[in-house]
Amino acid sequence: MSKFLKLIRNEEGATAIEYGLIAALIAVAAIGAMQGIGNKLNTTFNNVSNSLR
Repeated sequence: MSKFLKLIRNEEGATAIEYGLIAALIAVAAIGAMQGIGNKLNTTFNNVSNSLR
């Protein structure tokens, strides 16, 4: 019974999962931001290219 109670009180696994979820959310936000910046850079370079022609 004491091993079962010890297992229930163990929060190390939950903490690792929480850190994993936080890292995943940060990655999703970074990917979204980089896609927006990439689209704007592509437009800017296309404008410069068209102006040089």
